[in-house]
Amino acid sequence: MALNAITNVFRVAELRARLAYTLVLLAVYRLGIFISTPGVNRAALNHYIEQRHKEGGGLLGLFNMFTGGGLEQMSIFGLGIMPYVSSSIIMQLLAVVVPSLERLQKEGAGGRQKINQYTRYGTIVLSIIQGSFIANWLGRMGRVQDDSGTASTRWWCRTTAPGSSS
Repeated sequence: MALNAITNVFRVAELRARLAYTLVLLAVYRLGIFISTPGVNRAALNHYIEQRHKEGGGLLGLFNMFTGGGLEQMSIFGLGIMPYVSSSIIMQLLAVVVPSLERLQKEGAGGRQKINQYTRYGTIVLSIIQGSFIANWLGRMGRVQDDSGTASTRWWCRTTAPGSSS
């Protein structure tokens, strides 16, 4: 039965196309993990992360796990899917509280599509906010190569926010 389902993937053109699309997106994400964010002193940051890992990891280790190692690499996809997941949860909670969103949710496919659009917009906003906080955190720790910290904040926000708004 399972073998039959796997062979159907290669027989049906739409399934092949979706599988190929998913694999390409996964490959792009995995390659993006190795592209460093400009202005970050990776050696100093890796030393800091290793120290925290020896102490038990904590919140930093959890955040790094959710980003697929993107935080540890200080990659352009450093935020991973966390902004999207957070935005999705926020929209689900708002749909219960806000009557207009509740009506949209009950409209069917059109309403869900509109809520998904709002979720994507929320993802962009959350990724900019999270990117700004991480950049400021790096600047305060002295892990940023730039003296002012503001240029690095802008670089971090510009490079991580688009990677998160999938």
